[in-house]
Amino acid sequence: MYKNKTFLVIVPARGGSKRLPRKNVLPLNGKALISYSIEAGLNSKYVDKTIVTSDDKEILDISLSCGSNIIKRPDYLASDTASSFDAILHTIENIESYDYIILLQATSPLRTAKHLDEAIVLLEEKNADAIVSVCEMDHSPLWSNTLNENSSMEDFLKEEVLNKRSQDLETYFRLNGAIYICKTTKLLEEKSFFLKKNIYAYKMQRKYSIDIDEELDFKIAELLLKND
Repeated sequence: MYKNKTFLVIVPARGGSKRLPRKNVLPLNGKALISYSIEAGLNSKYVDKTIVTSDDKEILDISLSCGSNIIKRPDYLASDTASSFDAILHTIENIESYDYIILLQATSPLRTAKHLDEAIVLLEEKNADAIVSVCEMDHSPLWSNTLNENSSMEDFLKEEVLNKRSQDLETYFRLNGAIYICKTTKLLEEKSFFLKKNIYAYKMQRKYSIDIDEELDFKIAELLLKND
């Protein structure tokens, strides 16, 4: 609880994964990948409950052993077409109510309780309905474009950025997938953590923003954790 507001962390974790099979339970620096997100919720000063929603027995068993609450997700919410919001809604409908819902993706192992607490404090400071974590982009999108079928680079870059140094370009940020906080009533109303209004960014360093989607991401995260 923070400022008399209650916070529920939900970690959605399906058993299936196409690019990196069983990634949520793969050992990362000696612990299952999902355990890092569970620990972020459990170690937060302000989170009231942490719960994992999954269709997979191994994931649920690991989550219990880490100290998390669990909820068994029905099979129809574990398909490739089911959205994270569907799983979040199922969880909300089957437990007691909280003022705010926090979505922590299991694939962000370098996000910690410290980041989570800072985001919650920012939520209060901004009197916001939602907070979403971001980080600086590795490279400016102004240096990128699509390519046609013959890979011509004519007009690839706009004239105004052709002769600029990277440090002279505007700073761009991207969603890093680590933290989503939303007022429960607004989440149910808009069916999204990315609200249309009264939403603010929580800025994170890139080294904490790794989002594991494939084997290379996994290796980078392991290296960062070993040297943190």
